[in-house]
Amino acid sequence: MKLKQVVVTIALLANGFGAHAQEPQTPSDFLTAFATEATRQDPQFRPDPGRGAAFFRKRFAQNDRMPSCSSCHTENPAQAGKHVITGKPIAPLAPRANPERFTNPRKVVKWFRRNCEEVVGRECTAAEKADFLAFLLGEHKP
Repeated sequence: MKLKQVVVTIALLANGFGAHAQEPQTPSDFLTAFATEATRQDPQFRPDPGRGAAFFRKRFAQNDRMPSCSSCHTENPAQAGKHVITGKPIAPLAPRANPERFTNPRKVVKWFRRNCEEVVGRECTAAEKADFLAFLLGEHKP
């Protein structure tokens, strides 16, 4: 699916498929969009911050230098991180610590795609994204 199609899909999901759907603008909008998509695939799905925390810290076998999200984003996503390969500073991932996070549809699509492919080795599912956002929007326990 092309970037523009993904952004439109997210916008439609977040706004109940309305005729004049707007793109998601807040982290909660994105959580709703991903949860809606995940529920279409599994009607029993409910976002779970515990699953999101486990996913964030899980070691994937895809990349030894970046085995988990927390490799670059630290164990506490409310803290600044650093890319383990390039050394580039990374602003906090958690929206409560960085209000700009998860407010731009193009960036959300771009970074989920890139980070999931590099760390997980595949595109993340809507359920994984919803759980991840539920974790980031909740309390963070390092």
